[in-house]
Amino acid sequence: MKTNQKIVGVILAAGRGNRMGPLSLNLPKPLLPVGNKPVIYYHVQYLKELGIDEIIIVVGYLNEKVIEYLGNGEKFGVKIKYIEQEKALGIAHAVLQLEEVINSPFVLILGDIFFIPKNFKDMVKNFEGKRAGGIIVTIREENPEKIRNNFSVMLGSAGNVIRVIEKPIRVQNNLKGCGIYCFGLSFFDALRRTPRTAMRDEYEITSALQILIDDHYPVYPIDILNWESNLTYPEDLLKCNLEWLKHSGIGSLLGDGSKIHPDAKIVNSIVGNNVVICRPVKIVNSLILSDTEVDIEGDLVNSVIDDTDVISCSEN
Repeated sequence: MKTNQKIVGVILAAGRGNRMGPLSLNLPKPLLPVGNKPVIYYHVQYLKELGIDEIIIVVGYLNEKVIEYLGNGEKFGVKIKYIEQEKALGIAHAVLQLEEVINSPFVLILGDIFFIPKNFKDMVKNFEGKRAGGIIVTIREENPEKIRNNFSVMLGSAGNVIRVIEKPIRVQNNLKGCGIYCFGLSFFDALRRTPRTAMRDEYEITSALQILIDDHYPVYPIDILNWESNLTYPEDLLKCNLEWLKHSGIGSLLGDGSKIHPDAKIVNSIVGNNVVICRPVKIVNSLILSDTEVDIEGDLVNSVIDDTDVISCSEN
């Protein structure tokens, strides 16, 4: 079955990212770099791969920087519009801001995740072919703690989603939701009836999803990712960059305009643009942000470095 409805893209880029520490003081999380490109760059590219040429960005914290980077979308080959979430009241609240400007199904990506897809086009194909009310991108996760930090997806005998559990205390399976969705307009009915949760006093998207499911709209999971991670802490940003290196098949990445001491050694690391490394140090499994001068003694291992901080991360 093929619909004639246009699919639009939505990226949520309003969050503050307090747990990212100093890295989010001057940049919203969607503009943090992976492979020397902002995370949101990849989101726009993946939406383009779905044939989507109209994207709506929900902005909030440091919105002017998101708008400055993306503009009207012309340089990326898409049309971009912006909606501001004036109060940080949760993901469901952010999506509800779009009800007046969306009149067709939409693909939703949370702006603080990085992922490496496989068969990404299958999401829209499944949404259309199954006449779904919603599609949830899921991944098999063997670490229960990662499911506890996200949400668990429970399936019925027909393979449809029957329950979603936000940050479950007791993990009952290994199917984790990933913050990427495709929805029909019926989702707005669910969003309007979504209460604030006691857990975080926010409007959670999982609460809205459960209302959609309980309203008997068919919701299905789909496995279309090779890898994914939330961007919550600095070590997550490092992990995403190292995974990007691994997936790209290159040893290290050196940004444009960087000046590196001739005796310095860069091993499995990403160096941003216009970085200056002044000493013969060894940099291993690390990320140096653009416009940073590194003038310290001693090797840097498993670290994220900007112009004011060296953040040591747990081994990835």
